[in-house]
Amino acid sequence: MNFTRWSARLPGTQRRAAARTETPVSPDRRGEGSVPAARAGQPAGDAPPVPAVDELPARDVLDRVPALVALVHGPDHRLAYVNDAYTTAFGVRPPAAPAREALPELAELGLLPLLDQVLRSGKPRTLKSRKAVDGRSYTFTCTPVAEDGDRDAGVLVFATDVTDHAEAAERLRASERRQRETAVTLQRSLLPQELEQPDDLRIAATYLPGGTEAAVGGDWYDVITLGGGRTALVIGDVMGRGVRAAAVMGQLRTAVRAYARLDLPPHEVLQLLDGLATEIDANQIATCVYAVHDPNEGRLVYASAGHLPILVRDENGTVSRADEPTGPPLGTGGWMHASGSIALGPGSTAVLYTDGLVERRDEDLDEGIASLERALAGATGTPQVVCDRLVRSAGVTADHDDDVAVLVLQHPSRTGPDGDLFRNAALELLGGVEAAPRARAFASGVLTSWRFPSELHDLGVLAASELVANSLQHGTPPMRLRLRRTDRRLIIEVTDGDDHLPRRRRAEPGDESGRGIAIVATIASNWGSRRTPGGGKAVWCEFVLTKG
Repeated sequence: MNFTRWSARLPGTQRRAAARTETPVSPDRRGEGSVPAARAGQPAGDAPPVPAVDELPARDVLDRVPALVALVHGPDHRLAYVNDAYTTAFGVRPPAAPAREALPELAELGLLPLLDQVLRSGKPRTLKSRKAVDGRSYTFTCTPVAEDGDRDAGVLVFATDVTDHAEAAERLRASERRQRETAVTLQRSLLPQELEQPDDLRIAATYLPGGTEAAVGGDWYDVITLGGGRTALVIGDVMGRGVRAAAVMGQLRTAVRAYARLDLPPHEVLQLLDGLATEIDANQIATCVYAVHDPNEGRLVYASAGHLPILVRDENGTVSRADEPTGPPLGTGGWMHASGSIALGPGSTAVLYTDGLVERRDEDLDEGIASLERALAGATGTPQVVCDRLVRSAGVTADHDDDVAVLVLQHPSRTGPDGDLFRNAALELLGGVEAAPRARAFASGVLTSWRFPSELHDLGVLAASELVANSLQHGTPPMRLRLRRTDRRLIIEVTDGDDHLPRRRRAEPGDESGRGIAIVATIASNWGSRRTPGGGKAVWCEFVLTKG
């Protein structure tokens, strides 16, 4: 192969040679600002002139280049030349052989189709950072070296060693993977390891961290049984990513559980969380929905701090959106949150979720929520099945760019023998002290009809009597006694119009009162009190049923 002929076709060579031949520069015009083509500058003294680039032998130049160079020609890319660096890296290569045979290392890297593209298009192509058989990484640039239409057109392959850069990039990726794994581990450890399952609800949740290229966010959810048959549900999203967001999420989730034990209205819980979020990190904000389900009311009472609306599907398949009220995110301060409510009767399904489920770069957020509504309208089955269907319908894949948290709760519609295990009975307490014997008789009759054993019957009547007596003495009308049974417990609750919450105290031997709540706390499995939304209070106790 005549390399001299090919060296004349390297990019720019023909153009510069033609310019030097056709338009020579005369010595008498040098004063007009022209520069001799044969030298970059005229040195002083007797030093020999520096040759111009066009006069350097192409092969000598390429042989000394530290990068790898190969020259191929023709449709089957027959080898015309490899420089010394290429030979050192891959060994001696047979000339005139097709590239598939002469340059097998390029074939293994998938470079031969790239050579075909360069030959057809006449445009250079680059393949970045590929690891070759010698264990080093190279960036390959393939450049055409002949005019279009030449049957002997060739391609110059220029490979730059980028091993140091590739190894540094891999170390960086490994560090990022370790950080992400740490954040995901922290995130999952701070989420509930097992969801509480209330008597009246069936609940499932799903958490999916962002794809491998995205840092984990601060999404969280929780289910908290409040006693008296009521359940708190919470879902939130800390803005930001990484370990810091997960740590803030853990602190907020712990605080929610503590505030929930106070049995406050949802908007008061968010008010406390708002102040705490500012103390944790003034630069960190979070969205959150806190909701409470009371089976006696058949509604979900909630408050939202900048979070997405709760969706509820009724037993007929109609989906409703709980849009209002919504306050600003936690951590912004200076806002009074408010509570709202949405119906959640038997046969209904509610969905709480984070923005990763419905937000897409190329789609309006309202469109994403509308798509979720349509998916929920047709989603049936257990809560976990509904979770999985909603995630699939939203197109969430392993490489999605944001965390996704979904919490699904169902209020089953119970009939037949299963319905006999869930009963309610209530009595309005009218009049004065004469209401106490009526309350005892009512409780005794109800517990007898529910076929409780005699021991539990007597304890239930005693608890109802003490709670009613406490309400008659310290409360104000209207008053009501409510008994409720589930498949797991008996709940007794008395409500009245006074908002002063009772507390358990030690009664002295000479005291004539103060023993009612102490008696209830002693005989019941659990007891508590809370303020009711319309003013007043509710005092309750519960007895866990033994499985017989």
